[in-house]
Amino acid sequence: MKVNLQSVNFNADRKLIDFTQRKLDKLETYFDKIIYADVYFKVQNTSGKENKITEILLSIPGGDLMVKKTCNKFEACVDECVSSLQRQLIKRKEKMSAHV
Repeated sequence: MKVNLQSVNFNADRKLIDFTQRKLDKLETYFDKIIYADVYFKVQNTSGKENKITEILLSIPGGDLMVKKTCNKFEACVDECVSSLQRQLIKRKEKMSAHV
């Protein structure tokens, strides 16, 4: 799967990019027809601790899946996004196999 990463208003370090790639690669065990993933990292200018936003757009046949999470660390956001996408992919795969 091709992963496109964009960090808005900062430069993402190599560790964050590798972490995100590993987590997204695990999604292919649940759904093997993933075309690509677009990942957006943003820092929100607020006084609160939870100012890191991660959006993941997953392109699969039959439509795209989109999740957006806000946390205090990007790694936590990626974990939450991937677990949410995992549930959505399992549901989508069950629906597809029910129609066959």
